[in-house]
Amino acid sequence: MKLVPTKVFLTKGVGHHRYQLKSFEEALRKAGVARQNLVQVSSILPPKCRVISREKGLRDLLPGQICYCVLAKAATNEHGRLVASSVGIAVPKDKNKWGYLSEVHGHGMNQREASDMAEDLAAEMLGTTFGVEVDPNKAWSEKEEVYKSSGLIIRTSNITQAARGQKDLWTTTVAIAMFQFS
Repeated sequence: MKLVPTKVFLTKGVGHHRYQLKSFEEALRKAGVARQNLVQVSSILPPKCRVISREKGLRDLLPGQICYCVLAKAATNEHGRLVASSVGIAVPKDKNKWGYLSEVHGHGMNQREASDMAEDLAAEMLGTTFGVEVDPNKAWSEKEEVYKSSGLIIRTSNITQAARGQKDLWTTTVAIAMFQFS
């Protein structure tokens, strides 16, 4: 049996609780995927895999369903500590080629920093498969132009959740790319 996802959707959440596991559960609830069994996979967006809306993706889920996903998670129990989770996506122009997903599990990063890093990583991984090399010291906005002007990458995007740790509680952020099969 060949398990090749045909659809993917992005979701995110944040949870707070005095126990770390329950904080993670709350983040999954906010993301809408706490009733599923998540299996983490690596970073390949299959050829012809369509990016669908969160709402459409959540409608098709069943309680207890085993779901493959790319999951970014960050947690802290330090009051005021910034945590961020982000999943970046880079989609090639040629739908017969694969794309990339990246995860950022950030501590001390804000929403913008985590989202830029996630898109940058996904685009770089895809770009290098096509032989597009970009100066790693350039800002994401400069690199983004190079990748997109190459004509090989049609779009990049991300889903990012950032939060500050609360007093006497665990804070967990998640960003998830959920794969689905037709």
